[in-house]
Order: sequence, then structure tokens, then C-alpha cells
Amino acid sequence: MTSEKPDRFDRVDWSAYEGSGGVDPSVNTVGAIGTTLPLVALFVYDRQFVGEREATFGAVGLEADWSGLEYLFAFTLILFVWYVLVPLYQNPRMTRYYWREFTRNRPAVVSLGWLLVVFVGGLLGPLVVSAPEQSVLAGHQPPVYLSIDTANVAQCLGEVRGGRCYGTWEYPLGTTRGGKGVFRSIVYGMRISVQIAFITTTIVATIGITFGTVSAYAGGWVDEAMMRFVDVVLSFPTLLMFLLILYIYGAGLGMFIVVFSLFAWGGTARYVRSKSLSVSEETYVSAARISGASTTRIVRRHVVPNTASSIVTQLTLLVPGFLLAEAQLAFLGLGDTSLPSWGQLIAAGRSDLGFAPWIVVAPGIVLFLTILAFNFLGDALLDALDPEAAAEVER
Repeated sequence: MTSEKPDRFDRVDWSAYEGSGGVDPSVNTVGAIGTTLPLVALFVYDRQFVGEREATFGAVGLEADWSGLEYLFAFTLILFVWYVLVPLYQNPRMTRYYWREFTRNRPAVVSLGWLLVVFVGGLLGPLVVSAPEQSVLAGHQPPVYLSIDTANVAQCLGEVRGGRCYGTWEYPLGTTRGGKGVFRSIVYGMRISVQIAFITTTIVATIGITFGTVSAYAGGWVDEAMMRFVDVVLSFPTLLMFLLILYIYGAGLGMFIVVFSLFAWGGTARYVRSKSLSVSEETYVSAARISGASTTRIVRRHVVPNTASSIVTQLTLLVPGFLLAEAQLAFLGLGDTSLPSWGQLIAAGRSDLGFAPWIVVAPGIVLFLTILAFNFLGDALLDALDPEAAAEVER
């Protein structure tokens, strides 16, 4: 009994693999769409049937009220699960290899643990910890094991010894001038930081990857025109645009994310273009092109997947810049004062540094550790996912 010989590579019928020229969605894409549909249904229900003063989940006894930013954040989490976590599960051998390379960098492992604490705290913290509330009588309470002169507090909630007020476990990290718990504000600030990290990264990745890939593969005058537009984006004063929009529409976290994301994708587009140009010159891409594979298939199956590792590391190193920008604007009083972000908390304590330094020190340390962790994580991912790029940097 003779067996049928497999087709030679140069005789592959690519149209049969492409579904007659259509787009064949992957399992991850189908899963992402299927998970997004209930979120869209909830959004429509919230906008059409829930009153403005009613909570989104009030029908089930929850007081959570979602804004448009919360829905966008939930959508980015869906994309993260289906396009980052699920592929790691689908490729266990490669995942084990990446993890083995990653764990060689001990500071990066510790940084990953800290970022997981920030992520879980931002995601679940508001469900466990009540929101910080203002109470003038509880203002300037010191952290546990620290003390402050009783002349600087309206009412001491802890023990008083020798004319000094000592901290209590009700406010483990002390309180602000207005009586808001620093620990609770830090937990709620974690959610703000996680939203900035996920939403900005998603927007920058979507625009940057699309723009860079199209520019690299189109070539010619299209590539030249697109890169000159990137030059314009990179040279545009983002802070000036944010101040202009702030003056017209007012401050808000959503506005900050949109403005800084729309003017931060230029570097990613350039990076993706350079990586795509190198990948498009590879032998396997040329063989696929000669064999009749369409441009869409080459980009989807070869160019984008083989540049993904470098893109991940580049995006990871962008997040600290966004977190620091939000903190700087909040410290200058240019952010939304109603948000319990780390920058707002630092700004609230700058006038009390002489006798209540914990208001600034606690969120400042958390912000510093988070930014440092992202930098350590980015360097480790660069070594693990793209060793060739790491070797070039060392040279």
C-alpha cells in the first residue's frame, strides 16, 4: 500500500490554508471575542437601562458603578488573558524555557512578585478595603510605632504618652491632613496605576504595531510618508496638548491616558518597523512569498509573531514613564484631584513634610518600587525573549 507523498513547500496551495482568501480567526481571537460580547452587553445595559445615580451592579446588590474607563480596563484585561497568558499555556515547552531564562535574573523575579502584589491589590483591593474617607478629626494620625506631637493633631486616636500621639492599627500608615487613611489611598492608587499600565500599553501597542508593520512591509513612498508622520508625533509637545485639553474639557484619568497614549506610540512604531524590516529579509519569509502566500498571511504568520518578543520588552519599559508622568502632573496640581492616585497623595502631603513625612514617604516608596520593578522586568524580558538584542546592547 503506497502512501500519498506530502506536497513540496514550493507547491503548497496557500489559498487552501487561508480559507479562500478570508481571515481564519485563531482560538485566541474567538475566545477574546466571545469574552468581550458579555462586556459589551453589560455596557449597553448600563448606558440604556441604569439611571445616572444608580450603580452599575445595583441590581445584584453591589455598589460598584463602572465608568467608561472601567469598561476599557476590563477589555484590556481580556486581551491580556487571551493574547499573553493563554499563549503561554498553549506553548508549555517555550514557556518553561522563557521562565528558566527569566529566573536567572534574581532582581527581576523579586520585581515580578512586587508587580503581582500591585496588580492583585489594584484589582481586588477595592473589593476588600473600603474607600478612604475624609475625617478632619482623624487628620495627621501617625503610622503604627511612630508618634507625633499632640499639638499637630485635632484628636489622637491612639495612645498618648509624654505629650506625643502614637499610631493605631486602624490607620497602619497614618492619615493625611483631611483624615484619609494613607494605606487605603495607596491600595486605591494601585488600581489607578494598573489601569494606566494596561490601557496605555494596549493603545500604544495597537497603533504602534499596526503602523510599524504596515510601514515596513509597504516600503517606498508609503514608508517614507508614514515615518515622517511618526517624526511629527514624536516631536509634538504632549504636555502642551494635555494642558490645552485640560483647559477645555477638564482633568481626568481617561483624558490623561488617551492624550499620552496617542502621542507615545511613535517610538514603538519605529521599533516595530526596524524589527519587521529585519524579519522580512529572512529566508523563510522570502520562501513564503515566492510560494504564493498573500501579504496578509505573511504579516500575520511570520512578521508579527517573530517581532512580538521584542515588542513586549519595549512596551514594558514604556509603562514607568506613564506612571511617573501621572505622578508629576498630579504633584503639580494638573491632575484630577478626586482620584486617589499616588501622585495626588504625594501632593497632599508636601505642605506637611516637616511634621508628617509619612504622607509623602509611603506613596513615594511604593511609586519608586513600582517604577524600578518595571525596569528590572523589562531588562529581564529582553534577555529571556530576545537574546540577540541583548547581545547587541552588550556590544
